[in-house]
Amino acid sequence: MKQRSGGVPFRKKKKSMLSVGITGGIGSGKSTICYIFECLGVPVYYADDAAKKLMTKKGALKDRITALFGKEAYFKNGKLNRKHISAMAFPNPELLKQLNAAVHPAVIEDGKKWMEQRATEGHPYAIKEAALLIESGSYTSLDKIIVVSCPLEIRLERAMKRDKSSAEKIKMRIDAQMPDAEREKFADYIINNDGQRSMIEQVMGVHKALMMPV
Repeated sequence: MKQRSGGVPFRKKKKSMLSVGITGGIGSGKSTICYIFECLGVPVYYADDAAKKLMTKKGALKDRITALFGKEAYFKNGKLNRKHISAMAFPNPELLKQLNAAVHPAVIEDGKKWMEQRATEGHPYAIKEAALLIESGSYTSLDKIIVVSCPLEIRLERAMKRDKSSAEKIKMRIDAQMPDAEREKFADYIINNDGQRSMIEQVMGVHKALMMPV
């Protein structure tokens, strides 16, 4: 162990955990890439899943959702009627803005608590996955940002197959999000999920960079 002058031991300051955000448009393949990170032992916070849980808890957020979308926003069993909310929100920019204004602060606060807990577990870094990471402003509380980029035609095909929805409806949701080119301006790392480059190799490259001491 190195010592300071006078014989006092010098201890290297312990590196704090990095908080990393990952984002990308609908159908970009964020979930698959996050799964690869999880296979490497990296904890991942899924903002969309967290939002669903927070929106079904009794309280001010649930009351606000009901006020915006009516009682049809929830099924009788208390579960969120996402189809009803999407059908109303995406064609209506103002309503979508009000929905995001209600949900995003709750998810940001929940994500911060989750990150704080992961930091106590000794992880080198942890990831927050969110489609609207930039738009919501939550990226400002994170150390590094990963953007998943993908051609529009591939995103459309994936999202249509996954959500069993029409191209028109998926395109409406894509148009409500930030374009890839704008999103990439905030990126520390870009993973191209275009089917031409290995996602595993790209993830490993980012993982190696994030594991390096600062």
